[in-house]
Amino acid sequence: MSAPSAVPAPPVAPISFEDTRIAFEAKSDGELRKMYALFAAMNNNSLVKAGGGLMQSALKLNFPGTRFLIKHSIFKQFCGGETIAECKPVIAELGRYHIGTILDYSVEGTGNDRSFDHTRDEILATIAIAATTPNIPFSVFKVTGLMPTALLEKKQAGTALTAPEQASFDRGQQRLDALCASAHKHGVRLFVDAEESWFQHTIDELAEDMMRRYNDERAIVWNTYQLYRHDRLEALQAAHDRAAQANYYVGVKLVRGAYMEKEARVAQQRGHATPINPSKQATDDLYNESLRYCVQHVDRISLCAGTHNEASSLLLTQLMQQAGLAPGDERVWFAQLYGMSDNLSYNLAHAGYHTAKYVPYGPVGAVMPYLLRRANENTAIAGQSSREFLLIQKELRRRQGR
Repeated sequence: MSAPSAVPAPPVAPISFEDTRIAFEAKSDGELRKMYALFAAMNNNSLVKAGGGLMQSALKLNFPGTRFLIKHSIFKQFCGGETIAECKPVIAELGRYHIGTILDYSVEGTGNDRSFDHTRDEILATIAIAATTPNIPFSVFKVTGLMPTALLEKKQAGTALTAPEQASFDRGQQRLDALCASAHKHGVRLFVDAEESWFQHTIDELAEDMMRRYNDERAIVWNTYQLYRHDRLEALQAAHDRAAQANYYVGVKLVRGAYMEKEARVAQQRGHATPINPSKQATDDLYNESLRYCVQHVDRISLCAGTHNEASSLLLTQLMQQAGLAPGDERVWFAQLYGMSDNLSYNLAHAGYHTAKYVPYGPVGAVMPYLLRRANENTAIAGQSSREFLLIQKELRRRQGR
């Protein structure tokens, strides 16, 4: 008897992340020139750091014109608006190019119940609009927006909570369950963002508890794995095994990570071994191996590759084809930050892959610290600015016929 033939790969449109015509199709010449100037400035690390401090100071002092200037420059490039309503034109514009929007409420709470309740209600609003808007495939939140960080850390350390602390933790769990229950009711996928390692295990346990409750038919709740940590693939594999044993589905978002410098600093301060991989190459290898694992187990795992890395994105398209997965398979998604890596997002979407943009929103003064911290902590953004600058330059020259 002859061996069974391999699964025939579906026809796939050719894809090139160098195709700037597709990448910037949505941008006018004027918009491209503004982007060119912004990324030219971002290429200067000293200017970014100094400018960030000046902008924050000017906002605090309510210096005339500062808010307007920020809102119509860096904020407009990287944020959808100050409210969900202000984001609607961005949602529609991305949707015209078959790119989804992930509304990311990027306001940090003040750490009290009123703040936590407000964040819960805001995320519930993003779930509600996602339920009625085909162009919004996911909602997203941070667990630290729902309960005190200190309690998550104490739980992970195995320290007993006092009665008031336990009551506060229980209220946080109730907020978390309210979000997941709403997402399940409306059929909206919900990302649980990753955070710092010294309380991430607590977040993992909370996310898995929600998966057991709500991922009985498909992946509604998705947990996030930061692959700059050397132990994350093992954690992912263990999560898959538990899900297989208990018969529920796993939603997985893979990112390289956003807290690397802070992780290294805190590990040194506390005298702990660093959880970070020894090199960028090690992180890239672990990320790609995690992609392979997810595709190999796609019957149980739904995957979102949250990355600006072209090699990893291309690898995932190749893994999908080798596994016989169509570009439009609902279990596999790509995601990038709004305002960055349009060469990935637009070309992937053009080729038929499920693609979405993280679109931060919130009041200018509240969102700017979030964006500036990402620029300082995540070297990918600083390194990416050179790539963005060169791609925009290439497209401007193409349009000028050179």
